[in-house]
Amino acid sequence: MNKIYYLILSFLLISGCSLDTKTGLWTDSKKLKPENKAIEKELFEKEKIFEKEFNTNLKIKLNKNFKKNSFINNLLNNNGIVDFNGKLEKVSKYKFSKIKQFDYFQPELLITKNNSLIFFNKKGTILNFADNKKLIWKTNIYSKIERKDNPILYFASNEKILIVADSIANYYAINLSNGNLIWKKNNIAPFNSQIKIFKDRFFVIDFENILRCYSLKDGNEIWNFQTEKSFIKSQQKLSLIVNKNKVVFINTLGDLSSVDIETGNLVWQVPTQSSTIYENYFTIKNSDLISAANSIYFSNNKNEFFAIDETNGVIRWKQSLNSNLRPTYVDGILFTVTLEGYLVAIDSRNGNIVRVTNIFGKIKNVKKKNIKPEGFIVTNNKIYISLNNGRLVEVDVINGKPNKIVKIDNEKISRPYVLNKNMYILKDKAILKLN
Repeated sequence: MNKIYYLILSFLLISGCSLDTKTGLWTDSKKLKPENKAIEKELFEKEKIFEKEFNTNLKIKLNKNFKKNSFINNLLNNNGIVDFNGKLEKVSKYKFSKIKQFDYFQPELLITKNNSLIFFNKKGTILNFADNKKLIWKTNIYSKIERKDNPILYFASNEKILIVADSIANYYAINLSNGNLIWKKNNIAPFNSQIKIFKDRFFVIDFENILRCYSLKDGNEIWNFQTEKSFIKSQQKLSLIVNKNKVVFINTLGDLSSVDIETGNLVWQVPTQSSTIYENYFTIKNSDLISAANSIYFSNNKNEFFAIDETNGVIRWKQSLNSNLRPTYVDGILFTVTLEGYLVAIDSRNGNIVRVTNIFGKIKNVKKKNIKPEGFIVTNNKIYISLNNGRLVEVDVINGKPNKIVKIDNEKISRPYVLNKNMYILKDKAILKLN
């Protein structure tokens, strides 16, 4: 019985069918036999969220093995150890018009191989900044009608070309040196994913859960790979990686697929969600995928952290951790931060939890249940974690305890980015530079 049948049946049941106990489909819970009550509890009881510290005396020391340019066209998504050692004492801003639904779509800052920063404003104007805050160029290819739609833009670039895909079904190429349009195309559905450039082609996922491979030269489609559609269009940004002549991506239903780069043929596919309740597909939020040590790692807000064999799609291990933040792999250790505010170190070989520490320990006079982590980076001796209340937490890698909390803003901020040993953080109307 396929997944669509399950989804339709679940929808009909949830939407309130007027069936009584005489039909045999509905049963009075008071008349349930003890064994049936146990089954009912097992089916609908939520897994317990990990909310306690563990092994806090363990010291972790990382090698100073910085990843060069880990934010530039990173095909594996793993940022590793980032070269940053700032004091977070000075903050400057690149301001632009406020982006609507910034929180919803999670747009990302692009750092180019030319050491510039690319982002956009609410009308779809692309802004290319040098790291000294000087505007190199700006461009807008949208009509007046399209600008009113407030398009969300997703970026990727190589040395010469900037590729853009947006939330209103456009995709196009821009000359990176001057901002001029090279070509522009339209898709049948909007886009909602990362973009990856590999040699003469690029890859992106649209709202129909279709992975599309396009020519970098002219934008013509080379092949596409379609996965199962969801009834409700989730707005979450989807993730993909490129490695070993394969593209691996996750769709809105939690299906992980590996596709051959040259042919577009399926190599393997594994579902990570077995639930038949359609609401779960709409509310699930997966982290970005990362690739390291021949495995693919990711987690979600349904208390699941996965390690998948990159060769055959076999689930190597699964751990109960509640996070939709991109993990980081360093020296055989996986770092993640749970939505409840715990920094977790995991043995990447077997999924065993090595250490858990509470990063919200220094936060006072505020309801901690309303505070959520937005992303983090790992340096050789610090971990920097951004929060949805505009704060940045500096955590000591060795003991996992917070050193200080820096007020960056009063509103939600993005995960940190690093260029030339400066930290950059996004908000809905500015790029913040810290050093």
